[in-house]
Amino acid sequence: MREEGGPKMGFFLGLIFGIPVGVGLVVMFVRSENARAKSRFDLTATVAAFAKMTVDDSRKILPGDYYPPWVVFSQRQRLNWLNLQLTKIWPFVNEAASELIRNSVEPILEQYRAGVLASLKLSKLTLGTVAPQFTGVSIIEDDDSGVTMELEMQWDGNPNIVLDIQTAVGVSLPIQVKNVAFTGVFRLIFKPLVDVLPCFGAVSYSLREKKRLDYTLKIGGELTSIPGVSDAIEDTIRDSIEDSITWPVRKIYPVIPGDYSDLELKPVGTLEVKLVQAKNLTNKDLIGKSDPFAKLYIRPLRDRIKRSKTINNDLNPIWNEHFEFVVEDPTTQQLTVKIYDDEGVQASEYIGGVIVKLKDLQPGKVKDVWLKLLKDLEIQRDRKDRGQVHLELLYCPYGMENEMMNPFATQKFSMTSLEKALKSGANGSEVVDTSSYKKKDVIVRGVLSVTVISAEDLPAMDVLGKADPFVVLTMKKTDAKNKTRVVNNSLNPTWNQTFDFVVEDGLHDMLILEVYDHDTFGKDFIGRCIMTLTRALMEGEYQESIQLEEAKSGRLNVHLKWTPQPIYRDS
Repeated sequence: MREEGGPKMGFFLGLIFGIPVGVGLVVMFVRSENARAKSRFDLTATVAAFAKMTVDDSRKILPGDYYPPWVVFSQRQRLNWLNLQLTKIWPFVNEAASELIRNSVEPILEQYRAGVLASLKLSKLTLGTVAPQFTGVSIIEDDDSGVTMELEMQWDGNPNIVLDIQTAVGVSLPIQVKNVAFTGVFRLIFKPLVDVLPCFGAVSYSLREKKRLDYTLKIGGELTSIPGVSDAIEDTIRDSIEDSITWPVRKIYPVIPGDYSDLELKPVGTLEVKLVQAKNLTNKDLIGKSDPFAKLYIRPLRDRIKRSKTINNDLNPIWNEHFEFVVEDPTTQQLTVKIYDDEGVQASEYIGGVIVKLKDLQPGKVKDVWLKLLKDLEIQRDRKDRGQVHLELLYCPYGMENEMMNPFATQKFSMTSLEKALKSGANGSEVVDTSSYKKKDVIVRGVLSVTVISAEDLPAMDVLGKADPFVVLTMKKTDAKNKTRVVNNSLNPTWNQTFDFVVEDGLHDMLILEVYDHDTFGKDFIGRCIMTLTRALMEGEYQESIQLEEAKSGRLNVHLKWTPQPIYRDS
């Protein structure tokens, strides 16, 4: 069984982290000895000259007998030496670490435990006879503030790990974890640098990259015969690893007493996500259609996962729901969206998911995307068509100058004279202080002017290879409608007609444009476009060419203009 995580949660926390930190301390000891020698010289030029010395330079000054092997060796030789020493002490590490790992791991597994599991405990844990091997080491940052080191480690282990599982329905299951294979890169940050040994105040450590993690879950019978349990165990393991030790999350170990709060993970911005819709979802039901809902998260901590409403019996659901996430590191974090079929009291069935890397978003700009759903988000390849999901994304760093353009941010708006009279009976140009309002309470009211310009490459709808198209415009929340005139015998019609809609809640409304072919006895559906108002709210007006959904071909060219008049719900 291949999965992103494993019950090696404790293995990562206690052993895998302990070994890289230990190796890092050895390297930092070498650096501290150099720093100690440098402190004896007052001349900057002399210090600079020593700093530029290579191992070959030092060999010309002192014979090799004065150096330990990890100084005179090449990097490959140093790694081989370290791996040899680790192999020698591994039996003692295994014996000493097992109980420590069990005590540290169980609370973490409990924190991320899936709902279908009543309890998840380690009844047996030994690390086996095979020691991990270091395959690479690099210094990626070295300046006056600190040193950042990355260590790559590989482990094809034979641990003896037994999980005692209690399901929500009262079934007890002993599950053995076997055949663990792991390759990953750990990041160690030695910061701040100080003038006393060991020359740094604290060590921060994290799993920078998980390249591979394979393992097998074994039970007396087939684990897959118990609905939802296998997936729940894997989800618990994966989420605990991803959220508790994977970068940018980091653990800080003070070496010298002091305040190291500046090293802690801190929010740097917000990600606004609008889950608009999905289309052509895989049907998971034998009778009827799936009842899709979505889970969204940046970090899979239980209280940070957002859940959309369930849309019953629909493979093309429209949600138009807004979610907000805290961002700690936009260069490495990503948004995960997973679509499920709601099975009621039974475990929900996974349809597919997508990942959006935050580094691909331009701060302060709305990104409107359709993304193909995938089964395995780590492999990022899937031959099966599972459907698509439509997202609007807006990343706003704290302190960004145009953050005030974020339509989801509460701001201070001037009220109209009528609103002021109704609100307080006061006159003048007073401003409403919205600091106490929540975002869901903000109502962005205004007039939306929609110009339907033209369409291109519409599919033929009659025997002569033509169509008589027209467009129906609908505001979803109010069901207010308008329609264009009919353009006869054209697959590339031009309308240039403008329609005004009074919108009471622009943040949460949608514009639906449906293209029809006019017939003598009715109309035939050609395709549709669904647009949120987010971009119009931010930019004021813009023009766009939109691909028709549910049509073989065709695009619709429209121009949107927004005239705002914000108000607030009474509390």
